[in-house]
Amino acid sequence: MTEQTNSLPTAARGLLGRFANRQSKVGVVGLGYVGLPLAVVFAEAGFNVVGVDLATDRIDVIRQGLSPIADIPDARIQPLVESGRLKVDESYEALSDVDSVSICVPTPLRKTGDPDLSFIVSAVKALRPVLHREMVIILESTSYPGTTREIVQPELEESGLLVGQDIFLAFSPERVDPGRTDWTTENTPKVIGGITPACTEVAAGLYAEAVATVVRVSSAEVAEMTKLLENTFRAVNIGLVNEMALMCNRLKINVWEVIQAASSKPFGFMEFKPGPGLGGHCIPIDPLYLSWKLKTLKYNARFIELASEINTNMPRTVVGRIQDALNEQGKSLKGSRMLVLGVSYKPNVSDTRESPALDIIGLLKEKGAEVAYYDPYVPALEDEAWALTSVPDLMTSVRHSDCVVIVTDHAVTDYAKVSEVASLVFDTRNATGAAGIRRPNVVVL
Repeated sequence: MTEQTNSLPTAARGLLGRFANRQSKVGVVGLGYVGLPLAVVFAEAGFNVVGVDLATDRIDVIRQGLSPIADIPDARIQPLVESGRLKVDESYEALSDVDSVSICVPTPLRKTGDPDLSFIVSAVKALRPVLHREMVIILESTSYPGTTREIVQPELEESGLLVGQDIFLAFSPERVDPGRTDWTTENTPKVIGGITPACTEVAAGLYAEAVATVVRVSSAEVAEMTKLLENTFRAVNIGLVNEMALMCNRLKINVWEVIQAASSKPFGFMEFKPGPGLGGHCIPIDPLYLSWKLKTLKYNARFIELASEINTNMPRTVVGRIQDALNEQGKSLKGSRMLVLGVSYKPNVSDTRESPALDIIGLLKEKGAEVAYYDPYVPALEDEAWALTSVPDLMTSVRHSDCVVIVTDHAVTDYAKVSEVASLVFDTRNATGAAGIRRPNVVVL
C-alpha cells in the first residue's frame, strides 16, 4: 500500500483491498438507462453484482437473461445472469452483504418546477437497514449541489455509522447518452467527489476497477456542480441557436446554412443545432435544479431561465409555423390531418422522456388537428390527455396527410421519398436539407 493509502481509515483500506482483488459484491439500485449498464460493466470486470429495482416487470426480464433497454444487448446480459455474476431483486434485503451501492434512481421535476428528490430519499431510507461497516454509497442521480451532504449523509448516519470513518459516501454523476456507441459507461471518464477525502478514494478505487478513467474532485458538491455545468452548457447553447433560428426566420435567412458556414471556423465556435424543443431526462431538467438551488440563495440564474423559456416555447413556435405553412396552401390547421414523424427525444432510440413531440402533438390536438404519428422505435405513445399508436404504413399515411412534421430524424426514414409524396412537409431538424432535398412543399425550421 502507498503512504496515502496507509493514512486512510481502517475501513477504507479494507474496502480498497477487496475491490482490487475482486472479492467485493457490488450493489446497484435502479436498473434503467444508467443503472443497468453500470451493473453490467461491474459484472464484466469480475465483480459479483446485485441489482435492485422496484419494477417487477424489469426484474423478470433481466432474470430471463434479457435486456429491458436498447443500449445493452441480450448477449451481454445472458452470460452474466447464467453465471450468477449478475443477480437482480425487488428487495433491498438482497443488498445486505454488498460492499458498495450505486444509487441510480430518477430525479424529475415536480409540476411546480421544484426538484423531486423523493426517489433518492426513498432509496436511502430503504438502504439504512442493510448498512454495515466497510461500505461505500455512491449517488449517481443528478441533483443540486449539496444533495449528497445535506440529504443523503444525515439519513445514512441515522444508522449510527459515521461517514468517512465507518462508511463512505460520494457523488459520481452519470454521463449516459442513450443510443451512443462511441462513448459508453466503460470509457466515459467518471468524475467522483466524496464527502471526505477518504470517501473520494474509496469510491474512486471501486470505479477504477471497472471504468477506463476516474477523475477525482475535491468534494461531492464539485462533482454535483460538474454535472449541472455540462448540461447547462448544452441547454444554454441550444437556447441560443433556437433563438438564432427565430431571428433568421424573421430575416428570411436559412439558419442551417448560417450554422454550416460558422462551423467552418476551426476555432472559437462549437456547432449546436436548433430544433423543436429539448428532450431527454437531463438537458431539460438538470439546469432547473441549479436554478432552483440558486433561488434559495437569492440569486437569479438568468442564462438558465432565459434558455429554458426559449427552449420550452419551441413546440409552440413549431405549431405556429405549421399553421402559417398550411395557410399558404389555403388550409386551416383545424381539421387538417397531421402526421408526426419521430416521437423519441433523439434519433434512433425509443426513449420519449420529455420529448418535444409530446407537446407538439398536444398543441396540434388543442387547435383541432387530426394527429397521427409514425416511429419505428416507439409503437405506442401517450400523454395525460391522449394516447396514440404508430401508424402501420408510413407512405400511405404520408399520402393522406395535409402536413408531415419531422420532429425526430431517425436514420431509417427515407426523407426523399416522404417529400416526394407529401403535400407539405415541415422539417424541424433539417433532415431534408441534410439529404440535399430542396422542394417547394418542404418548409424547414
